[in-house]
Amino acid sequence: MNSDIIYLDYAATTPVDPKVAQWMAGFLTLDGIFANPASRSHRLGWQAESAVEKARKQVAQLLNADTREIVWTSGATESNNLAIKGAAQARAGLGRHLVTSAVEHKSVLDSFAWLESQGFEVSYIQPNRHGVITPAALQQVLRPDTTLVSLMAVNNETGALNDLQALSAVAQVHGALMHVDAAQAAGKIALDLQQLPVDLLSVCAHKIYGPKGIGALFVRRQGAWVLPAQIHGGGHERGMRSGTLPTHQIAGMGLAFELAGASMLQEQQRIGDLAERFLAAVLKLPGVALNGDLEAKVPGIINLRFETVDAQMLMSALPQLAVSSGSACASASMAPSYVLQAMGLTQVQALNSLRFSLGRFSTVDEVERAVHLLKQALTKLVA
Repeated sequence: MNSDIIYLDYAATTPVDPKVAQWMAGFLTLDGIFANPASRSHRLGWQAESAVEKARKQVAQLLNADTREIVWTSGATESNNLAIKGAAQARAGLGRHLVTSAVEHKSVLDSFAWLESQGFEVSYIQPNRHGVITPAALQQVLRPDTTLVSLMAVNNETGALNDLQALSAVAQVHGALMHVDAAQAAGKIALDLQQLPVDLLSVCAHKIYGPKGIGALFVRRQGAWVLPAQIHGGGHERGMRSGTLPTHQIAGMGLAFELAGASMLQEQQRIGDLAERFLAAVLKLPGVALNGDLEAKVPGIINLRFETVDAQMLMSALPQLAVSSGSACASASMAPSYVLQAMGLTQVQALNSLRFSLGRFSTVDEVERAVHLLKQALTKLVA
């Protein structure tokens, strides 16, 4: 990475851990395990299949799931599409009412928008002022014909943390399937799928120091329903997702999940200490406020509102900081964050907000330098 840039955009993507990159290199070239894992007629194919299944086990172990419940995809976006569209279609005969929230990732919202065009009805829950979806709010929108609830674990813009145990229990009692977008949660909070009554759960590698372009969907085996494929052509992944499996990416995701499981508690404590140091300094600056709540969030995602300066001008004045004005999936748009507006912020307040996110390779020195640069830029812009 450029030594003059401080990377504070871990919520958008994480750098691949060097151990993961080294491991992946062994699955690319002729002298490595490069074969098609579906080629079961020779030893090279068996070796590739073995690597894929080892990674499947590593992902399952972090989630405390059965390996047979892990389906490979190209990332959380595809996992969300497969889960939401597939579950809605599979249970359409039981009802065509679906539930999600107004602050979900675009891949979730756009999947529900497509289902609306196919004749489904969708209720969008509004979060509380901290960006959290409450069980009471979910209970209020459920109907006899509700067949699917899809709610994220951790919000990608604010870090707001939903109570999955309580939310999924509400859905389970009602008889609706529960899908969770856990892209921002895996490796940050404990996800025990033996305890959580969740039917579908999406994860990806690039938010957890693995490669881009690979993800997985947990599909609970006990369900009395079959998830129909959204991509056809070969019947891979037990008929749920066709396509040649990228062994190197899958192997990288597996190791990334294993490393995250081994270091999660210590890593989140360290990131929390860095976030506390950062917030203690920046919240003393005039006109700076936190969007969300300090308690009901993961520590590494910090969304700040600047009352006296334009956020785009502030970013331009901070070329040494890699930060964002919201979700990477919506970065092409200059529109104010729909997440922040759903939390009750005005358009101006949403436009004047920036996301700072910390991660595994963030340091005390970087945090202190970022605070200093931020202080300098604010002083210059309000002068």
